[in-house]
This record gives sequence, structure tokens and C-alpha cells, in this order.
Amino acid sequence: MKHLIKTAIATAALALALPAMADVVVVVNPKAAESSMTKDQVAQYFLGKSSAMSPVDQPESAPVRAEFYKKVTDKDASQVKALWSKLVFTGKATMPKEAADSAAVKKMVASDPKVIGYIEKSAVDASVKVIYTP
Repeated sequence: MKHLIKTAIATAALALALPAMADVVVVVNPKAAESSMTKDQVAQYFLGKSSAMSPVDQPESAPVRAEFYKKVTDKDASQVKALWSKLVFTGKATMPKEAADSAAVKKMVASDPKVIGYIEKSAVDASVKVIYTP
């Protein structure tokens, strides 16, 4: 019985320690020509393989950032950071701009048709257009 109680307590503690996963969506300016993208197309912008659009990241500490990269690029934060470090060091790309939160990403996307970003699904409004939902 003691083992069962310890297991239940450990499971509950682990569940509380993990961040809640919010639904993430990829957004662009409503005037952007793109109406939808594939997972691979989105990944190309956020992994520095295409410069047709400028990606906007959220802070490294934001749970939505970890979820986005895991779902879209199949990479974790350290793998993405290492990839960008290499691209920047070799002069092949510049780091994505970083916005403070989903509201800041929306503002940047809404002001420029060449910007692509990701936000929580709950933050979507008429100022942005959803082009991909992982």
C-alpha cells in the first residue's frame, strides 16, 4: 500500500511540474499571399533554410516555443539553438527576431506581410491569418 501511495504522489508531482501544452498555430499577416503551408514549409523558415519570410520566435522560456519546435521541426530547444548558432557563425543566416509573447508576435506579424510567427491558438484574432496548425 505504501508503494502505491508513493507512486500516486510521484505521478501527481510530475504532472504538476510539466507545463500545460497550449495549442499552437502558425500565423502570417492577413495580406500575405500564403493561405496555408505544410509542416516542412514552416520548418524551413524557423530552421534558417528559407529567407522568403522573416520568422519571429517567442522567448526560450516560453512553453509555446518548446511545443512549436517539437511539433513542427521534431527538434528540442537545444538542437534548434545549436543549429542557429552554426548558421549565424558561418554567416548563412541571422537569428529570428524574438518577441516577448504571443501578443507581441501578433503585433509584428500584423505590421509586416513578410513576417511569420507562432502563437497560442487562443490568441488568434483578425489581425493575423492562421496558415498552419500542427
